[in-house]
Amino acid sequence: MDSTDISMEIYDAKGKLVNSFSSKKDATYKRYDGGPPPAPKLDKKEGLNRFVWNMGHAIMPGVKDTYIEANYRGHRAIPGTYTIKLKVEDAVQETKVEIKEVPTYDIKPSQYEAFDVFMTETEANLTEMHTMVNTLFNAKNQLKKVLKKVKDESLKKEGKALLEELDAWDKDMVQRKSKAYDDVENFPNKFTAEYLFLINATNSSVPRVNQSSIDRRKELDTQWTGLRQRGKNVENVKIPAFNKKLWEAGIGAIQL
Repeated sequence: MDSTDISMEIYDAKGKLVNSFSSKKDATYKRYDGGPPPAPKLDKKEGLNRFVWNMGHAIMPGVKDTYIEANYRGHRAIPGTYTIKLKVEDAVQETKVEIKEVPTYDIKPSQYEAFDVFMTETEANLTEMHTMVNTLFNAKNQLKKVLKKVKDESLKKEGKALLEELDAWDKDMVQRKSKAYDDVENFPNKFTAEYLFLINATNSSVPRVNQSSIDRRKELDTQWTGLRQRGKNVENVKIPAFNKKLWEAGIGAIQL
C-alpha cells in the first residue's frame, strides 16, 4: 500500500472537475512568504482514514518567491450534487454528496450559478497570468546567461532589447520587491495582485456577485487583454525568432 498512490476527484452536476487531491506529495511545491499553501494530501495509512474537503475549488498558483498579501484558495462550491471518485490503481469508488443551501440566505439559483461562473473564469485568468509570469521570468533568467556567450554585437544588442522587454512586462505584472505585509507602502502592488484582490473580495461566504466586482473585473480584463497580448507576442514570436538566431550562431536556445 505504501507504494500505491491514491487520488480523489470531485465533479459537479455538469461533470466539471471542481477539485482533485492525491496522496502523492507535490515535488514542485515550495513554500514562501506571500505564496499559496500546499495542496492537502490524502492519507493512505493502514486502517480507517479521514479526509475533509473544505468545499473549495483548486488552489491557484503563485509567483515564485513573490509576496502577495492575499488568499490563493479557490472559491467555495455552490449548493448542488457532487460526485466524488476515489481511485486506487485501477479500482474506482464513487459516491455522491450534496451541498445544501443556507436557509437564511436570500439567494436565487441563478445567482449561485452566476457566482460560480464569475469565480471560475476569474480564477482561470489568474492561473494563466501567474503561469505566464513564471514561464517568462524563467526565460528572462536563461536569456541573461545566454547573452554571456554571444559574441556577435548585433545579436547581443537584439538579445538585450528582448531582455529589457521581458523585464518591463514582468514589472508591470508583479511586484518582486515586496517581502512582507507592509512593503506595499514602499513598493506598490502590480497587476496580478489587483486581480487576486478582486477574487478574494468576491469570494464571500455569501456566494453572490455584486455589481462592483463585475465593474472592477471589466476594468482589469481590459488591462489584461493588452498585457496578455504583449506576453504572448514575446513568448510565441520574439523568443522563438531569437532562438533561431542563437541556433544559427551555435549557441543553445532559451527553453519555454
